[in-house]
Parts: sequence; C-alpha cells; structure tokens
Amino acid sequence: MARRERPASGGWRQLLRQMRLSLCAFAVLAALAAAGILMLRSAMLRNARDTGTALAASCAAEARGRLAVFETLLTFGTASLDQRLAEEQDRAATEAWLALYFQRVHTVLGSGVVDPYAVLDGEIVAANPWEGDADYDYAAAPWYRQAVAAGGEVIFTQVYTDAISGRPVVTAAQLCRGSGAIMAFDLLPENLRIEAAVLEEGDSLFLCDGAGTLLYRQTDLDVPQETLQAYVTGLVERIAGGTLDDDPSVHDLDGQRRGVYYARMDNGWYAILTVPYRRILGGLQGAVWLLLAMFAVSFAAVAALNRRELRLSAGIRRANETVRVLGNTYYALYRVDYTRETYEMIKGSEYVRSRIPPSGPYDALLRTAGEVIEEEAFRDFTESFSCENIRQLVRRRVRDFGGEFLRRFGGTYRWVSVRVLYDASLAPGEVVLCFREVEREKQGQLQERRLLEESLRLARQNEASRQAFFRNMSHDMRTPINAILSAGQLARQHLADPARTAGYLEKIEASGRYLLGLINDILEMARMEHGQVSLDQRAFDLGACMEACLGTFRVEAETQGKTLREDVRTDGAQVVGDAFRLQQILNNLLSNAFKFTPAGGTITVSVARPDGDTRANWQFRVADTGIGMSASFLERIFEPYAREMRFTDRQAGGTGLGMSITRSLVALMGGEIRVESAPGAGSTFTVTVPLPPAMPAEEALPEPAAPFTLDGLCLLLAEDNEINLELTAELLTARGVTVTRARDGAEAVARFRESEPFTLDAILMDLQMPELDGCEAARRIRAMARPDAASVPIVAVTANAFAEDVAATAAAGMNAHISKPVDLDGLARLLEGLLPPR
Repeated sequence: MARRERPASGGWRQLLRQMRLSLCAFAVLAALAAAGILMLRSAMLRNARDTGTALAASCAAEARGRLAVFETLLTFGTASLDQRLAEEQDRAATEAWLALYFQRVHTVLGSGVVDPYAVLDGEIVAANPWEGDADYDYAAAPWYRQAVAAGGEVIFTQVYTDAISGRPVVTAAQLCRGSGAIMAFDLLPENLRIEAAVLEEGDSLFLCDGAGTLLYRQTDLDVPQETLQAYVTGLVERIAGGTLDDDPSVHDLDGQRRGVYYARMDNGWYAILTVPYRRILGGLQGAVWLLLAMFAVSFAAVAALNRRELRLSAGIRRANETVRVLGNTYYALYRVDYTRETYEMIKGSEYVRSRIPPSGPYDALLRTAGEVIEEEAFRDFTESFSCENIRQLVRRRVRDFGGEFLRRFGGTYRWVSVRVLYDASLAPGEVVLCFREVEREKQGQLQERRLLEESLRLARQNEASRQAFFRNMSHDMRTPINAILSAGQLARQHLADPARTAGYLEKIEASGRYLLGLINDILEMARMEHGQVSLDQRAFDLGACMEACLGTFRVEAETQGKTLREDVRTDGAQVVGDAFRLQQILNNLLSNAFKFTPAGGTITVSVARPDGDTRANWQFRVADTGIGMSASFLERIFEPYAREMRFTDRQAGGTGLGMSITRSLVALMGGEIRVESAPGAGSTFTVTVPLPPAMPAEEALPEPAAPFTLDGLCLLLAEDNEINLELTAELLTARGVTVTRARDGAEAVARFRESEPFTLDAILMDLQMPELDGCEAARRIRAMARPDAASVPIVAVTANAFAEDVAATAAAGMNAHISKPVDLDGLARLLEGLLPPR
C-alpha cells in the first residue's frame, strides 16, 4: 500500500500554482459558457422570429381570403351590371336588378357586413340610401379615382372616414369596362376579424392598412384607442423604413421589450404580431442561474480536490494518471497487468464492488463481468478481452480496442461500450480497461438506422410504383395500338366486304379513343403536379350538367346489362363553378363503378344538398355493387399509379391516375372526397364541393341561335406530318371547308402571302415544324403589310397543351389553341367565337 504524505512548504506553493491554473481554466470555461448563452439566446430569438413570421403570414392569408370573398362577389356584380348596360336595358329594370343583387350579397355575407352601392349614369344607387348622396362628390372620393385608374381591376382603399356616416370604412370598388359604371362595397373594419390566430398570453396581433390605420386588434394592452393607433402607426413606419429587419424588437406601451413580426399583403396591408421577450427567453434566465451555481460548486470542488492532492496516496496518484488518460466518462475503470494477469480497480460499479476486492486475479474480474453481460455476447467478450488477446493488441500497437454489448442494470438491459486503452505513459505491461454506458448513443444509432431503412423502403416502394406504372402503361398503350394495327390489316384484307370493313373501322376508332384517354390522363397528372390546372368559374344549370354526364352512362348500362339508378335532386338550381371539371370528377367515378361492377349489378348516383348544411355545398354520391376494394388498397387509392392487386376475374385498365386526378380536382374546388368499400361489398364515393348560387343576371339564358358550322369556310392548314395533313384535310373537306395545305412554317407564310386579302377565314398552325416553327410563322404573318394580317384568326394545333406552350402561342400573336387530335366540333365552337357573324 502507498504511504500517506503530509504536504511540505513546497506543497503549498504547488497548491497555489494549481489553483491559478484552475482559475485560468474556469475563466476559459466562463467565456465559453457566456458565448454559449449568447448563441442560445440568438437561436431562441431566431426561432421566435421564424414562428412569429409564419403566424403573421397565416393571419394575413386569412384576411386576404376574406377580401377574396368580397372581390369575387364584386366581380360577379360588375360583370352582370356591365352586361345589362350593354344590352341597353331601361333604368328601372337595371335598378331593380341592383336591388336584387344587393339583397343576394346580404344573403351570402350576412346583414351589415358590407354596404353595397353603384355609380350609374352619374348617380349613386345604394342598397341603403343615405341623406346627402345627391350632393356627394363621388368623383373626388379616393375609391372612385382608384377604381377608374385600375381600369377594371378590383381595388381596396386604405381606411378613411366616410363623408356621410362619419365611420371608418374600407371601400372595395371595380370599374365596368364596357359602360364606365362603378360597383363598390363599403366594409367596416370590425368585420375583418381573424379567426386563425391562436395567441398565447401576452401576445398582440394587429391588422392595419398600408398607412398604419388599425383595422383589427387582438391584444391585452389596456390603453386608449388613440394611443394604440399611434403605436401601430409607429410600427408600420419602422417596417416601411426597414429598421425592424435588423432589430425586430420594440419597447411596448407596457414597458416590456417585444419581438415584432409581420407579413405584408399584396394590397399593402400588414398583419403584425408582437411577442414579449420574457416569454421568448423565459427559460434562458433559469439556465444562467443553474450554470452559475454549477460553476460555484465546481470551483469549490476543485479547490477541495487541489487541497487534498498533496495528501493522496500513491494509489490515488495512479488513479489520477488513469483519469488523465480516460477522462470522467466511464462508470468503471481498471488497470490491467496482462503480464501478471491481475487487475486493480480504479472505479467500479456497485455490483462489481460487492462481488470482488479492489485488486486480484484478472479471471475473477472477467467472471464477475460475465454475470451481467448478455449471454450471447459473453463468449466473444471473454475471448476479445483475455490477457492473451490484450498482449497481441499491444504487440500490434493497437491503442484503442473494444465494442458494445448489452449489460444488465437491475432488471433491465442497457447498451455499454467496453474499451482496452494502451498508452506509453502507463507502466510497462499495463493497459486500462474501461466501461461506459452508451444507451442514448446506441438508441440514436438504431433510430438513424431505422430511419435510413424506412427511407430506403419508401424509395424502393416509390420506384416499384413507378415501375409498375410504366409496365401497366406499356401494356395498356400497346393493347389499343395492337388493336388499331390489327384491325387496319384486317380491313385492308376485306375491302370488298363493306360490313366487315366498317366493323374494323369502328374498332380502330374505339381503340384510338381509349389510347387518347390514357394520354390525356398522363398529361392531366403532369399539369396538376406542376400546378398548371385552374378552374373556369361560370354560372351553369346543375341539373343540365348532370343530365349531360349521365346520358352516356345510361346507354352503357343498357348495353352491359347493368342497372343505373338516379336520385338527382337539383330543383333547377343555377350555381357558379367549373361544370367541365365537375363532369370530369363524376365521369371518373362512374367509369370506375361500371368497370368493376359485373353484369346484373347496380350503380347508384345521387345529388343533393347535405342535410343541415347552411353553406353552398352540394353532395354527389356514386355507389356500386361491384367487387369492392381491400383495406390495404383503400389507404393508397388516391396515390398516383396505384392499382388494386387482388386476384379478380377482371383486369384493371388505365394508368392508375384517375383517382389521383379526381382527388386533386376536388381539392382545387375546395371540397372533399370520401370512400367506403370492402371486398365483395361494392364501393361508395362521396364528393362534397361548394357551388354558390348564381346571380339573376347569370341565370339568364341566351336566345337560341342557328348552330355554327364549318361549311363554306376557307382555312389554311399547316402540318409537317404528311398523314396528319392528309387526314385532317379530308375531314375538313367533308365538312364543306376549302383547305389550302402547307407542309412547314415557311410554306404556310408563303401560302398566306400568295392569297388575296380576306380570302382565308382562319389559319390552323402546327407548332413543331421543320425550317420554321409555328410560333415564328405566326409572327411573320402578323408582321405582313396587308389589311388582314393582324386580324386573321390563327389557331395553334399542338400535342402539348401545357401552360408554357399556351403562353408561347399567345406571345407569337395566335388567338387560341386546340389539342391534337383535332375535334372538328370543338374547332367549330372555337371558330364561332373568333370569326365575325356570317
């Protein structure tokens, strides 16, 4: 055993020297701690800024959404008023319509939300006439001047005091482009309440216009309105001046320092959020005090340890040597003499200390450790950390060797790291054996591994889905192509038999339509993934829309031996929405219902307003008695490329994009879709979408006119594909069209130049052609010095109907576009709108 030694006079000098070193170390640690606290404070402020800015943006989005409702109603009203004035209706009828329109606005928004009025023939026609309106100089009012300057776009004014009522208002106004009349809504700021804001105690939310005038507030500040208004105006001035970007904080009216976060709306209004610093940095003060306490305790402990250093035994000094090598991260430390095969316990766990003495044979240490090591790891442990293996490690100069295993702590197993450390500073023939608990690290590694495995699984699943899609698409596209080619060969062989030839031609046409449907699905999904699909909101008859949709499926039900039940309760409703997209949704659902319902089955279609619904929602339900779907497939039915893979007596055709397209369209319309199904029990799809009622002017139906035909038109057709040129020309000729052909863009320009002015009614221009593409050809035609060059309709005929292609045709001076293959009825409808009446 080592002898105890009393400190001599030199020991005190050594103690003081060690204390000075400790003080220097503490000074460095204090500086690091201060830097860490500053970094933590900066991170907390940055996180609060991101969160506050996001919440302010959410509130601004809600406010903009409320303004969008007013903007939509105002746009409908302006368009309807402009149409009536263009039809030269008498003043009394127009004012009666305005009264009905104002009544409908109050019905939709609620009484008192807006005060609508119009400027008509120099007079104000108001829903709520006020005294003095005859003398009111509306032409000098900000809302009137802004509406005129906007040229037909909806404007929102800043907050101002109404000249008649004396109340603060915001005016939304829009100019009728055709008549010069103006429609306006006066909005009271208190109706711009923000519901999305969920504030914590002490937070404040303000909605104000670009000048800082307060529109809405949600705050605990108990100050007069004038004081609060001046405060908000100051915030807006700092925002506009950019000073809040560098230091987003202010000292509030209650003396607290607050973080200021804001979002600017596209009309210049602001949503401003303020958060007290005491809440943002609430946990930081406690951490500082805890750190100071830890420093104080640590300093006292170091002082005591330094005082005891001179009195420690030789064994304790050996322990300090080991601690300098290993640090304080291990719960068990042993000096192992592998030449004499003994151990010395520097630091041991409670279990080991109760089983073996502080020093002894190394085998006893291995046996004791083995009692708590997982059984499967014990053999590897004893072999890897035997004295013989340690000697080989030292000979190879391996300084760090070890691994991880599960060790029992009480009744639970936790991960432990064991290391053999060799260093030349140790006594000859000795190494350090140390144990450290790594449960958190191991669990983190396992979690990372699980995340990587899950990411790999999802990547493989996604790749498998795409591979399945391409396999199915290849099969589904080859099937109609094979039918087209085969039927064409058979038709050629039986030209002398008109009946059989006609049958083959019907199969070619049906397969072509099926192939076109597949391609349209793929293009539609591509547009949706790039956000290039928008809605065409128009007034339409809901009953007529359903009749147009169901007509085709009645024939399909009769030919396939299936029952189609209809429960359509529209009651002549005139609604506003995109009728084409609504029919597309119902066509997808009905096509699937017919596809997966065997002969003798029933498909049920119902349309009605939801029970108890006070909003403008309509519910469409499609139910069938078909084969149904498995629970696993229901979870991914709306994923792109997904198909039911259960065994069945039918093969599902198509791209697997129909349901994904349907869900995207429903979401775009602001609705929701639900599905219920079970194998063998059929499926039920329920779609709920908002379709607000149409205004009276929108309900008016145009007078019937003679149908427009292509007969007698003279068209220039530019197409580089010889087959497409030949077939399209023949189809047009069969409709009575005189066709001038051009095989590329340069020839199209030449044919137009050679023609007499105004002899060509329109030009059908392919886009992708050699020598000169369609866009460049259109530019050259528009640049010609002849009277019809600027007015002749040019229609782009393209296989690419994406947004960028449409934009390119418009920039080149083309009037419209139509997709390949050309639908002659659709072409007739398009030219009807482009050509003057015959």
